[in-house]
Amino acid sequence: MSPDRTWNASAEDARRKALDQVRRTPGYLSDREARFLFLLGALAPGSGDVLEIGSFKGRSTVALASGVQWRGEGIVHAVDPHTAPSPTDPDLKGSTTTWDDFTDNIRDAGLTSLVRAQRAFSQDIAPAFGGLLRVLWIDGEHTTTGARRDLTLFRPFLIPGAIVAMHDVLGTWEGSLRVFCEDVLAGDDFGAAGFCGSIGWAQFLPGQGGALGHRFRRRLLAIPAGQLIPVAASGRGLVGLNKLRYKIWRPLAPHGEVNPARWLDRIEHGTTRGSGPRLTACWGLLRRSDEAGS
Repeated sequence: MSPDRTWNASAEDARRKALDQVRRTPGYLSDREARFLFLLGALAPGSGDVLEIGSFKGRSTVALASGVQWRGEGIVHAVDPHTAPSPTDPDLKGSTTTWDDFTDNIRDAGLTSLVRAQRAFSQDIAPAFGGLLRVLWIDGEHTTTGARRDLTLFRPFLIPGAIVAMHDVLGTWEGSLRVFCEDVLAGDDFGAAGFCGSIGWAQFLPGQGGALGHRFRRRLLAIPAGQLIPVAASGRGLVGLNKLRYKIWRPLAPHGEVNPARWLDRIEHGTTRGSGPRLTACWGLLRRSDEAGS
């Protein structure tokens, strides 16, 4: 089955069913964000797997793996130490782990065969990680050091055309926001980019992201997002001037529902599709190599 597809009634029906399961899974992902992660799992271009850094009880895992299930290709590597409490996860009322809840939720969703869970910190599994990634979902440590480390460690595994997505980049977590602005939106290895809810995403296009159109659009997104960094860095929350600044700048970073068909027209695919040109020759060679080895 071709890894580059169009959005159709089958995909829409699968996403509706997946959302029902996502809603039954505890976590901090909105419906809008869950629908977007399903889209990534289903239609992010290329041949490769999905890596999730930060799983908690499996809410985002279910969204991603459901998309992969519809696609019929690849798996989700779900990396999380499942220790609690942690800075991004609440006190679990006496429990010190989310592992049992996570595995139960993945099983109940019928996705166990599509999820390769690794109960570890991301930096510990990176040295032995193998394979290629078409989606990198970062929702782990939200410090600047942690978010930047996750992007740096797994960037070498991204295929040209892969999608990098980070959670909580339009909220009050300084690390995720700062890294997305400074390392992704300001980086010329990325092309199309945007927001969905508090998710920031961009397409990895080494050698092409510096094109004037890509760079200009990323800079436009970085202006309002960057204005939120002082709010997050203050540590005071949304009070006083912080609240005013947040209310002024956040709406200027478009973060509404993502239309699948329009999103597919924005990203590059490896063959001419919509208005998108071909990816690099390296991407074409990679695709042919994968097909020859399958």
